[in-house]
Amino acid sequence: MFEKGEAVVYPMHGAGIIEDLEEKNFDGISKNYFVLRIPLGNLTVLLCEETIESSNLRHILPQNKIIKIMSNATQMPSPSKPDNWNQRYKDNMEKIKTGELLKTVEVYCELYHREREKSLSGAEKKVLTTAKKIVVSEIMLSFNIDKQKAEDMLEGFMAK
Repeated sequence: MFEKGEAVVYPMHGAGIIEDLEEKNFDGISKNYFVLRIPLGNLTVLLCEETIESSNLRHILPQNKIIKIMSNATQMPSPSKPDNWNQRYKDNMEKIKTGELLKTVEVYCELYHREREKSLSGAEKKVLTTAKKIVVSEIMLSFNIDKQKAEDMLEGFMAK
């Protein structure tokens, strides 16, 4: 399934590297945990081995798939979204929680364009920031580039 040293994406947090597999004891119960280091934000996450399947953790995509997804998603017209920001927020969070890059890019593109047309609610601004962080972190690890280059790449796709 997953091994030490692999690059993975953890929904809502972004891409990182599995640094270790540790045994932890909580309340007398011993379980194995993956230690995931997420470079963007300098975050370390412990993921219980038993819950990996339900967490939507996945391997990062290869460069050619990322390019294809970014090209397709940024060229597609945004589907009409509810006028109610609360409903849009719920819909967008559900997409991000899937862990799928395409759905996260769709959220980013839709909010990116909406922000340029009219202002976003505070909650939607946070979703935009989260989606961008997740996409940028996967680009960083897949292409082995720094944050600024990954952001520039994302902006390049958005400018097309």
